[in-house]
This record gives sequence, C-alpha cells and structure tokens, in this order.
Amino acid sequence: MLKRKPIKARGKLSFTKYFQEFKEGDSVAVVKEHSQIFGYSHRTQGRTGKVIKKQGDAYEVEIKDLDKPKRYFIKPIHLRRISQ
Repeated sequence: MLKRKPIKARGKLSFTKYFQEFKEGDSVAVVKEHSQIFGYSHRTQGRTGKVIKKQGDAYEVEIKDLDKPKRYFIKPIHLRRISQ
C-alpha cells in the first residue's frame, strides 16, 4: 500500500475523479486519494464492492468483509470503476 503520492503528482487533485458519477449496481474499487482525508480503516483500501445508492455527494458502497456485507459512505474521489 502506498503511503504517499509520487513527487510529480503531489498537491494535484483530478477534478474528473472528484466529479465522477456512478450508477446503482456499478462495481467499484476503493483506492485512497492521498491528498484528501480518507476517514476509514486501511482494511478497506483495495477492496471491491457494489454501489447501492448516492447520498449527498457520497456513494453508499457495499463491501464484503469476511463474508459479511458492510456498507460504507465513500466520496467519489476514493472510488474507481472496474469492469466485469
């Protein structure tokens, strides 16, 4: 797991990642953006799940943790769409 951004990418924030939209049922991976506060345990980094709904400017994502589904509200800058 990376602890910091590469030197040339420090301080930069991608607006396309910040304003990306997801639909219900999309598969996403949790990828922590180091320039923003994540607010969750490091265990969620790299996990994949499904988007349940949008609430405010965050998305409710259901992630399986030891065969138990858990729901997190994660901002879109920390999410990456994956194809199936």
